[in-house]
Amino acid sequence: MTAKSAAAAARATVYGYPRQGQNRELKKAIEGYWKGSVTSDALRATAAEIRRGNWRQLADAGVHEVPTGDFSYYDHVLDTTVMVGAIPERHRAAVDADALDGYFAMARGTQEVAPLEMTKWFDTNYHYLVPELGPDTVFTADSAKQVAELKEALTLGPTARPVLVGPVTYLLLAKPAPGAPADFEPLTLLDRLLPVYAEVLADLRAAGAEWVQLDEPALVQDRTPADLNAAERAYRDLGALTDRPQLLVASYFDRLGDALPVLAKAPVEGLALDFTEAAAANLDALAAVGGLPGKRLIAGVVNGRNIWINDLQKSLSTLGTLLGLAGRVDVAASCSLLHVPLDRAAERDVDPQVLRWLAFARQKTAEIVTLAKGLARGAGTITAELSANRADLASRAGSPLTRDPAVRARAEAVTDADTRRSQPYAERSAAQRAHLGLPLLPTTTIGSFPQTGELRTARADLRAGRIDTAGYEERIKAEIQEVISFQEKTGIDVLVHGEPERNDMVQYFAERLTGYLATQHGWVQSYGTRYVRPPILAGDVFRPEPMTVRWTSYAQSLSDRPVKGMLTGPVTMLAWSFVRDDQPLGATARQVALALRDEVHDLEAAGTSVIQVDEPALRETLPLRAADRAGYLAWATEAFRLTTSGVRPDTQIHTHMCYAEFGDIVQAIDDLDADVISLEAARSHMQVARELAAHGYPREAGPGVYDIHSPRVPSTDEAAELLRSGLEAIPAERLWVNPDCGLKTRAWPETRASLEHLVAAARTVRDELSRS
Repeated sequence: MTAKSAAAAARATVYGYPRQGQNRELKKAIEGYWKGSVTSDALRATAAEIRRGNWRQLADAGVHEVPTGDFSYYDHVLDTTVMVGAIPERHRAAVDADALDGYFAMARGTQEVAPLEMTKWFDTNYHYLVPELGPDTVFTADSAKQVAELKEALTLGPTARPVLVGPVTYLLLAKPAPGAPADFEPLTLLDRLLPVYAEVLADLRAAGAEWVQLDEPALVQDRTPADLNAAERAYRDLGALTDRPQLLVASYFDRLGDALPVLAKAPVEGLALDFTEAAAANLDALAAVGGLPGKRLIAGVVNGRNIWINDLQKSLSTLGTLLGLAGRVDVAASCSLLHVPLDRAAERDVDPQVLRWLAFARQKTAEIVTLAKGLARGAGTITAELSANRADLASRAGSPLTRDPAVRARAEAVTDADTRRSQPYAERSAAQRAHLGLPLLPTTTIGSFPQTGELRTARADLRAGRIDTAGYEERIKAEIQEVISFQEKTGIDVLVHGEPERNDMVQYFAERLTGYLATQHGWVQSYGTRYVRPPILAGDVFRPEPMTVRWTSYAQSLSDRPVKGMLTGPVTMLAWSFVRDDQPLGATARQVALALRDEVHDLEAAGTSVIQVDEPALRETLPLRAADRAGYLAWATEAFRLTTSGVRPDTQIHTHMCYAEFGDIVQAIDDLDADVISLEAARSHMQVARELAAHGYPREAGPGVYDIHSPRVPSTDEAAELLRSGLEAIPAERLWVNPDCGLKTRAWPETRASLEHLVAAARTVRDELSRS
């Protein structure tokens, strides 16, 4: 096919779409099902209506090929585990008894059975359920979900392409199952898994699939020769099948690197590549391997992870260059649109000028369709769209909303001394122990307590004018009193105020800092039914006034025990926002750090002796390629230290991280120079404690003993056993006792019981240590 005919064939497509529905109908239906107020049939009907609505919207917008199989009740990796029959033995009976309840048991656990481990999907804030595989794992095909959703879409009329997690990525994301050798490599199961994928592909072809997309984002990471060999074998074998649809292997989030020539030579009919800024090297690499003659290339030129409008002229130029490198070029976003909100048109409170700069899933779909039209029929057919786009880009670039000279001058004046504590940790630690007087194995929580229906109602009533500010604040005071009273009665050593006034750990601060914009309907899935509204960081950042001092000080006035001040760190403020793309991330992080530094100073001046600056996104934001990591970690750790380094030696700085693979960043954790770090560890069986020990981490740490992402209540014995495991890696004088994460999503009954067991476990192990 010539470049001219490839252009004429250009079509629009997407890899995936937001799952929640216009008003988060899926969340409400699933949570209703868990509570028993929604039947399984009603839940399935709601899900089907959302899927049909998505396909209609995409088709009506001009998308030529819609995705199927990307919809999920909880997580698409968990769906893949079901598809290949890799059900953990402890969940087998539940799945056999009721597939839907068993599915949710794997995701959330039950009182009797622990859930699958959960961690971040590459460098996003989406969480997936980690497959558990071992030498004895037997795979069996179950394509019912994938086939049913394909047939649903085809009955509506549009061309549909099923989307599956690819076999190599699935195995690379997996971990050894409990009881499997610690050094077991799930990738060794590839030859056992491929026949199952072959069966699923045959089922999809029989159901009407012309193409099937196999997502292999793990191949954009640094991969070993063995990994690349596995990818070569996987697509050699799948490509050789006679009973299959055409295969499209998709990658996203970064450049493919050494995996690109492997996939380019594979006997598959198409590749999908990311051509946004993070993966711009894919263009040169594709040319270096001679392109994809005779094959389909889906070009991800619209950023699927951020909400800024596309530079249509620039993308059209990239697409034009690609025409000579493939038999056919189609247009898409860089990844699934799962990572952005649904529709900017729902926003009524954002400045109309600023709204022109934003593109949510529906707007990105329109951009993709426009680019496909321009590529297929010529730029002259989209003259009006290009002109409007240039005007919107110029409006943003020239807006005074984006630049504050005073903020920039302060950031440029930062010196290395501003990022260092006045004394080394050993001296600070002694001063803090004398000042705080805490027992061995001190207990604390991560910060938030349950956000009750009453609290949410109070916030809604305040927004609607049904109560005034004074009435709302009385409700907040009452909640803080209850939280402090409970912690004191339970025997927790370092208290928190529970954060009843906070809607979200990032949004709360964003609403009080300049440069940020808040949305009303910009929901994005974080995990399961947990949705967040990432704020939009559009301009330079500073703090007009204190943000947390009042409520922290009020809580401290209710107790003689130390109450932690709670802040969200600069890296997480960036990672969990839609961050500006018109300056380096490090420059934006420094601005946020300086704003937070002012808050730390004010907390300390108000008498707060323990201040926690959460950085759960530090690992999440780590670049996928090792070559890119040193620069990121340099500015990320500097931003944390800039936030925290101006305090007295006897003020104890905590940080918190959760649900990530920490082994890759232990040195960076050390470089933060926090006095205490709390980390997720319950689902991973204290793995992080062992990683800290192997590194020689010299400070205090609290690997979690209570998995807060499950409704199950850990027993005292269970928590004590995890503590004993932690003590094998961390000395008692440096070990804290805490949950994995904040308690915002939990209900009060399970929170009370779990924390009472946690404190009892700490006392049990203290007694054991005193007798040893």
